[in-house]
Amino acid sequence: MKITMISNYINHHQIPFSDELYDKIGDDYCFIQTEPMEEERVKMGWGLDASKIPYVKFLYLDEEACREKIRTCDILLVGWMEREDLIKERLSKNLLTIRISERLYREGQYKAISPRGLIRKYKEHTKYRKSNVYLLCAGAYVPSDFHLVRAYPDKMYRFGYFPKTRYYKENELFEKKPPLTAVQIVWAGRFMALKHPEFVTKIAKDLKEAGYTFHIHMIGSGELEKQVKDEIQNFGLQEEITLYGFLSPEEVRDIMETCHIHLFTSNYLEGWGAVVNEGMNSGLAEVVNSEVGCAPFLIKHGKNGLIYREGDYPDFRDCVIRLFQEKEMITRLGKEAYRTITEEWNAKHAAEELFRFYEGFQNGAIIPPLGGPFSKAPVIAPRKMYRRMIEEQKKGTE
Repeated sequence: MKITMISNYINHHQIPFSDELYDKIGDDYCFIQTEPMEEERVKMGWGLDASKIPYVKFLYLDEEACREKIRTCDILLVGWMEREDLIKERLSKNLLTIRISERLYREGQYKAISPRGLIRKYKEHTKYRKSNVYLLCAGAYVPSDFHLVRAYPDKMYRFGYFPKTRYYKENELFEKKPPLTAVQIVWAGRFMALKHPEFVTKIAKDLKEAGYTFHIHMIGSGELEKQVKDEIQNFGLQEEITLYGFLSPEEVRDIMETCHIHLFTSNYLEGWGAVVNEGMNSGLAEVVNSEVGCAPFLIKHGKNGLIYREGDYPDFRDCVIRLFQEKEMITRLGKEAYRTITEEWNAKHAAEELFRFYEGFQNGAIIPPLGGPFSKAPVIAPRKMYRRMIEEQKKGTE
């Protein structure tokens, strides 16, 4: 079996999945990088020397060799890129092609009425609704967007990003964490509007005024860094918040493993949010905005994390306060979060499900798993998602 994946560039969120495929089929797997990584991502700690990865090929160095890989593979995985011409021949021959996509309409589904946009979506997606083209949804809001353009009927599956998974012996991870007498909280991301870093300073102010003992580790930098620093100063939070700047993915994970709670405050513009995978793998009690793509796939409210309503700060605050009031919940959620990643939402399991998918495709009977990667992705309107998540939680407790 030959598998080729093509995307703009490879990063640490994609490498574990690619490593699993390479381990299974060797040189019959390759990742085609269509462009160099942006300098901004490199400065954030994402930089890596892709030339040292044995399965990575570079479109801009040898396009013909890359085109040959695309033409001759059994499975083509297509991530985000701007070179649709590379796969036209394959699509015209009805060869198995699996797209991996985040949302089409992050800023609002009203954009689906654009005639020019609809024409493009038809050419790239809807035209092949009855062909051997499938969609892996990197986010729970993706199916609804593609449903609007009548693409991939009954051919959309859950997927996402799979950062490196760390495994521990029983309780080893939780023995590394300090006592809950001083709750350790972590937030990691770019200091920009869609990430809402101001939620961190606001919750720190509220927790301090309520008399709770805690410390927040705030990792990252960006355009709102001055605002964050000013709020720390104005609210008198110098002892409660540590700013680290950008760190490498490994350094972020090391800090996470010494914490108890992870806050993820991005809004609807966050396609997936791989740092949530990392937080869950680190045994953290997650508090996540329901709007982000990974939340409905990864978080079971009240079981392995908490979700708050659509960017609503009061609801976010209530979730955090609840963890301080019911501290036993912090460890319980963290252990379930760790189990979710190590048993289901990881690169090894995703690769195994890809092979099982292909076997079903060959036999003419694709049977998706009940949950996790490659399970059926339901079409749920964004405005109904939070309510759906809460209803699922209530059913699970009945």
